[in-house]
Amino acid sequence: MSEELNQVEVKSFEVGEKVTGQVTKVEEKQVIVEIQGSKLDGIIPISELSSLHIEKASDAVQEGDELELEVLKVEEEALILSKRKVDAEKAWESLEQKFNTGEIIETEVKDVVKGGLVVDLGVRGFVPASLVETYFVEDFSDYKGRNLTFKIVEIDKEKNRIILSHRAVVEEEMGKQKLNRLEALQPGQVIDGTVQRITDFGAFVDIGGIDGLVHISQLSHEHVNKPSDVVQEGQKVRVKVLSVDRDSERISLSIKETLPGPWSNISEKAPKGSTLTGTVKRLVSYGAFVEVFPGVEGLVHISQIAHKHIGTPHEVLKEGQEVNVKVLDANEAEQRLSLSIKDLLEKEVEEKFDYELPEETKGFQLGEVIGDKLKNLKK
Repeated sequence: MSEELNQVEVKSFEVGEKVTGQVTKVEEKQVIVEIQGSKLDGIIPISELSSLHIEKASDAVQEGDELELEVLKVEEEALILSKRKVDAEKAWESLEQKFNTGEIIETEVKDVVKGGLVVDLGVRGFVPASLVETYFVEDFSDYKGRNLTFKIVEIDKEKNRIILSHRAVVEEEMGKQKLNRLEALQPGQVIDGTVQRITDFGAFVDIGGIDGLVHISQLSHEHVNKPSDVVQEGQKVRVKVLSVDRDSERISLSIKETLPGPWSNISEKAPKGSTLTGTVKRLVSYGAFVEVFPGVEGLVHISQIAHKHIGTPHEVLKEGQEVNVKVLDANEAEQRLSLSIKDLLEKEVEEKFDYELPEETKGFQLGEVIGDKLKNLKK
């Protein structure tokens, strides 16, 4: 029995050999372990406990833990061991497989350092600041201790280098949502959105993870010189889907189609018999089109332009001229407005005639003139 014990006591260990040990004591900067098959104490320096920097040994292990270790150095009274190297060796094979398959990893952020985040995957993994989110983050301090999902974007065992990205996971999810959104969109739908970006030719509106274009011609019923006159970035808007091209991922939207048209309630805005002021927009052989409200043009038929007979509207009107018109009829359903200039001119002529008539001639009768003549003949 004593011979067998002596064989155990004198058993030698080689550098690189794998051993199993149980933690018997946790000191601040090292851990003492009992090694199977040896009476020598095993010592794990704090630097060999984890792939990450730790302040005290108890951050990595506790008394009673059973560990797989690698012999770093054989001394007369102790074995210097490493937990970190065994953990790393196990991790690399798994991590390389996850990198090749694009598998998503969920793990805790262990530390925030200059330029990014640090995670423990059995080996140290680094997340550059630019790969944390899809947007700029000024302060990462509250990320420590948070569980995040990552994809490995770079791996190099020789250099002990692993680069991870949370942004890649977010973008992949956004891509899936975008495809789902595209599939669900149908022309004619009216939905809410947020103006993301304004250009010279229109505005891009986020409608739930995907942007659509509202062309400048679809911003308003009125003429728009530049989109920023009508909408602002960040503004909540209601849009109508005009078309969806799933192959090119292009969506055409309209704000104008969700707004009351210029002809809405035209009978109230332009009741029959009312007088409006408008601008001559077009002259045609049969009359003149006069804009009385933005986007609302009414026709003054050639017979309603002047009291006297005219051959063409050009004889008395010109484009851009401001005129007063009387509403003859308003039809909202057919978007038709009949107007008259003549009716107002006739009133003006009558008023002028009444005003210029000499006061002494009022009530003058033909009979009185004849009577005077007869009196003269009798004489």
